[in-house]
Amino acid sequence: MKDPSASSGIRRNGAAAQFLEDQLALGRVAFPLEELVTATGLSRIAAKFQLLRLGPRVVRVSPRQSFFLIVGPEHRILGAPPPAGWLQAYFDWLGRPYYLALQSAAGLYGSNPQAIQVTQVMTDRPIRPIHLGRIRIRFTVKRHIGRTPTLQPVGAVAPIRVSSPEATAYDLIRHAGSIGGIERASETLRPMVPRLRRRELRRVLEAEGEVSVAQRLGFVLETFGGEGLAKVVADWLPARPATVRLSSSEGDRDSRHRRIGRWRVLDNSHGIDP
Repeated sequence: MKDPSASSGIRRNGAAAQFLEDQLALGRVAFPLEELVTATGLSRIAAKFQLLRLGPRVVRVSPRQSFFLIVGPEHRILGAPPPAGWLQAYFDWLGRPYYLALQSAAGLYGSNPQAIQVTQVMTDRPIRPIHLGRIRIRFTVKRHIGRTPTLQPVGAVAPIRVSSPEATAYDLIRHAGSIGGIERASETLRPMVPRLRRRELRRVLEAEGEVSVAQRLGFVLETFGGEGLAKVVADWLPARPATVRLSSSEGDRDSRHRRIGRWRVLDNSHGIDP
């Protein structure tokens, strides 16, 4: 097959390969096709042709998107570079908000009760899961995502947004159903309790504004000995909130469940050990 990059009369064989080397030298592992075209002078067709010839050295994030990842020798066994190195660039290209969330964020704050095999990301609209070799990324949708406090982890290999410890704790309870249930969410949250700050927890409660989630969070924090944090939640709650189930996906709302007084929570879980 004839190389389309020769159509201008000037062969640019190897231009894409050199572009990849230049990007790696700068510490970058992700790029949109448009950037390659601009940097090399290749046409879009020629650029795609050369990338295809590079085989496992480069991978496309999605067949429907012209966004590519550079796979260095150390990451060939994975099939793609770790998401922490390119999620920011990817979402900048999409023009969408995001942050590393749930158990993936909790792992940065000393919680790793069970190793997870998927990177969990919060964003504002549905995105299909990404599967690249051994790399798995699952997206959860959150309205008003811009209200959630995020931070840049110290020592990160690339810029990346991560929910704050307090926002991570809140999200774990809010989205417990998507990560294995309230027991799994609580198990993940427990090691984080000493790192949570009262002022920042109040900030999250005011930003999110969901009373039922706050009730569940307050109960879990108190169960794990975070009395000061639980008081922050109790002070934020209305005087008599509606009764809620601890697990929103299990059991019926009836008198057989243990009612937790000030939280007005029916404990229909399979057991959360203090």
